[in-house]
Amino acid sequence: MGSPPEPLNRLCRSYLYAIHGYFLEKIFAAMVGEESPFQRAGSVGSFLVYGCCALTMEYIYLGVRTECCLLTRCVLYILCIYSWEFGTGSLLSLFGACPWDYSEYSYNVMGLIALEYFLFWFVGSLLFEKLVICSTLRILLAEEQKPKKRAMPRFELKDD
Repeated sequence: MGSPPEPLNRLCRSYLYAIHGYFLEKIFAAMVGEESPFQRAGSVGSFLVYGCCALTMEYIYLGVRTECCLLTRCVLYILCIYSWEFGTGSLLSLFGACPWDYSEYSYNVMGLIALEYFLFWFVGSLLFEKLVICSTLRILLAEEQKPKKRAMPRFELKDD
């Protein structure tokens, strides 16, 4: 037989997380009433942000899953999300390219993060850990199994 199955590498997991984050953004935008969120083009940068942030959340999960309860982990995930949102928003704002502006929200930080979304992030991070991170970490890549060659039965006519 071949080598034992291996888990997905970091790049593959990041890619899965990025796709997941991108589609969740679209679904959330549709739920809050944004007009035609699926027709608006997303940026390649959003995939990078979602992938890196989710990979960081995975590292948090792997590092503290035995020491911290689920509530504490969710709060850590939210801090991670707000940090990524603030950091990438600040960087993009330097170039005038930040696609979001939370200035109209009552509890915003420099228009880059909206603290009103805390509950959404909490539920989202809870579901993300239980459904996405745990499932992605269980995916294994194995070598292709080739069927063994079996001898074909031979049928012959007998003389009577």
